[in-house]
Amino acid sequence: MNEHLQTRQYTTRFMILTALCIVTFLGSFLLGRFSVSPGELFRVLTAGPGGSGSESVVVWSIRMPRILCALLVGAALSAAGASYQGMFRNPMVSPDLLGASTGAGFGAALAILLSCSYFGITVMAFCFGLAAVGLAYTVSRFSRLEATLSMVLSGVMISSLFSACTSFVKLVADTEDQLPAITYWLMGSLSSVKGKDTLFAIVPILIGLIPLILLRWRINLLTVSEAEAKSMGLHTDRLRLIVILCATLVTSASVAVSGMIGWVGLVIPHFCRMLFGYDYRRLIPASILMGGTFLLVVDDIARCVTASEIPLGILTSFVGAPVFIYLILTGGESRGR
Repeated sequence: MNEHLQTRQYTTRFMILTALCIVTFLGSFLLGRFSVSPGELFRVLTAGPGGSGSESVVVWSIRMPRILCALLVGAALSAAGASYQGMFRNPMVSPDLLGASTGAGFGAALAILLSCSYFGITVMAFCFGLAAVGLAYTVSRFSRLEATLSMVLSGVMISSLFSACTSFVKLVADTEDQLPAITYWLMGSLSSVKGKDTLFAIVPILIGLIPLILLRWRINLLTVSEAEAKSMGLHTDRLRLIVILCATLVTSASVAVSGMIGWVGLVIPHFCRMLFGYDYRRLIPASILMGGTFLLVVDDIARCVTASEIPLGILTSFVGAPVFIYLILTGGESRGR
């Protein structure tokens, strides 16, 4: 009976979270310097992207790509963070642990230095994010240390290397034009997102998210000891590699279109554990919903509070830093339950 009641509670929470995501999605179209009433929004959405009028241009060409991108990036970072935390058995792990964010940051900084287009910046950031994690994983495979420890240390080393490369690019960049652009990109923003950027991000994000959703019950087995998992017939090395590939793919794609947005992959999975427990069959879908909703709310605040947009990385830090302090004070959790 208790189990049945608990299942009903989780179902109710999922329904509330889904409804909140839908309301936030629709409400975001109404916010901005160009006002759109609920009636106009309904007319424009039902008419489709081929409609006429300024409201149609604002909704379909400006706000729709940005809103979809915020949902995608938030969902991707949260799911990647939850997956990494399960794999490393530590809820204080974030998606940039293996260097995806710093690699993407260097790729974007280098593209800006080379005066690439915005789409070129996105592509280079994505490629260097993948390369950074690939390099970290390759180094860890040749290490004689325990697999998880060597992977973490390799990620820290690669992150430090790419951070140094980014600093060098900033040092030689033009201080009037290139350096401000690099600095602003590294703080994270969706202000320049267009339809083609959303289309570029959606493919790798979905390719990465779908396996994580399908394999979420197996991630539960990664939270136990290596010996226990292998005794159940689980190929831990193979599963760990799949999780790394999928989480890296979604993280690199997210950072490529939005810049470096910290804390989402750390904070949201922790909030989801409070509401849905430690079972990854519920935790991954909950993280996707809550992460997308959270970043969409943050982006709405970023573009509405002040005349000039606030970088998303600043706003997410205001939420993430207190939660991280809470984790430190309470000792966090050494492993998922």
